Amino acid sequence: MGTQANTTDLHIAVFPYFAFGHINPFVHISNKLASHGIKISFFSAPGNIPRIKSSLSTSPLISIVPLTFPHVDGLPAGFESTADITPAIAELLKVALDKMQPQIRSLLTQLKPDVVFFDFAQNWIPSLASELGIKTVMFSVFSLISNSYLMTPARLSSDEIPTIEELKKPPQGYPNPDLSLKTFQAKDLLYPFRRFNGGPSALERNYAGIQGCDAIAYKSCHEMEGPYWSYFKKVIGKPIIMAGIPIPETSSSGDLDSNWATWLAKFPPKSVTLCSFGSETFLTDVQVQELALGLELTELPFLMVLSSNGFDQERLNKILPEGFLERVKDRGLIHIGWVPQQKIMAHENVGCYVNHAGFGSVIEAIVTDCQLVLLPFKGDQFLNSKLLSLDMKVGVEVNRRDEDGHFGKEDIFEAVRIVTVDGDKEPGKKIRGNLVKWKELLMNKEFEEKYVLELVKEVKALVGN
Repeated sequence: MGTQANTTDLHIAVFPYFAFGHINPFVHISNKLASHGIKISFFSAPGNIPRIKSSLSTSPLISIVPLTFPHVDGLPAGFESTADITPAIAELLKVALDKMQPQIRSLLTQLKPDVVFFDFAQNWIPSLASELGIKTVMFSVFSLISNSYLMTPARLSSDEIPTIEELKKPPQGYPNPDLSLKTFQAKDLLYPFRRFNGGPSALERNYAGIQGCDAIAYKSCHEMEGPYWSYFKKVIGKPIIMAGIPIPETSSSGDLDSNWATWLAKFPPKSVTLCSFGSETFLTDVQVQELALGLELTELPFLMVLSSNGFDQERLNKILPEGFLERVKDRGLIHIGWVPQQKIMAHENVGCYVNHAGFGSVIEAIVTDCQLVLLPFKGDQFLNSKLLSLDMKVGVEVNRRDEDGHFGKEDIFEAVRIVTVDGDKEPGKKIRGNLVKWKELLMNKEFEEKYVLELVKEVKALVGN
């Protein structure tokens, strides 16, 4: 808190995209900046505010600014984040954002912040803020490995969408020239190049924001993504600030709901596999079936969590093979809906986490000693998985068919086996050792704090403070 006296006159407006995978990192960085005496005005839609309040600091330096959410044809009333809506409908949130420009101009004129931290979708913020004499920082929740793979001028300078073959290969000069994507992954990466509802594509928004802002900040660190930082800074020609990895508060399973605690207590330490992909991953019937059968093959206890968006018990019963639930009743549980994931991971009997390579969840797993089995489904998850499995070597990626991404029960079994049953053999032994080293680094309070201090320093320099 030693810097607080020097920064109380610094005011930052914070404006994340309407998705909790974006909002949560913005909440975390707001809390950190406020702890250093920086005033924060946090912009969001009213429907998101209760959840934001639950994790935003109660510091008097932080205030929430509710936005008036505009009407958009096709967007159901009350749906003000990507949670619980399909990707096609979620695209309309960007239309809503664009309609907010006059409102944002008015708020910035009234509040007079020194800097705006904005997200990828608000590509109009830099020019609007510049007219008002306000500096801008694009705070990216995406990894540098993914942005530097996709966001090069060579890929975005043409009106033509890249081909699948072009997207399977990294751009020229990329730090890891041997990294390559499968056909199904490259097909998925065509999505952010596509335009919807008459607006720019997600990558055009992102790139325009990067070109227009005064600096870019990433929730990353040099230890993880140093080579990609150097490469992207050279390609983009803009200051790139590493803001550090958001480390979750050390969770305790002590206040875990008694039902979960009782079930987990039946098994040996580090024996349970948690399988969960967040609320915005839509699994097919075949994928659910192969996942369940693959977890059964491990002969380990497991908890498989499915999003309630599109799933109910009746559908699940139709998907699962006859006799499956009876066979696994003493060691396997499939739950539909929300679970206290971080607290479950922190339980001493949970030892493996099958996940989609979303960075927030991955960090939670590392700091709670959960082995990582990576099964990415879309976008930057594919490249996050490469960083974790190839560069950092802290997890194993599930093998999948090149053309369509199909995985079978044997692929799930093999990946889990490497880091659990065969964890004392290579390559599992090396992966486990690396995980321990990363946990030690991430849990070091000074590690995170040095990046926050650097961010404060860079922001102050930006405004001439």
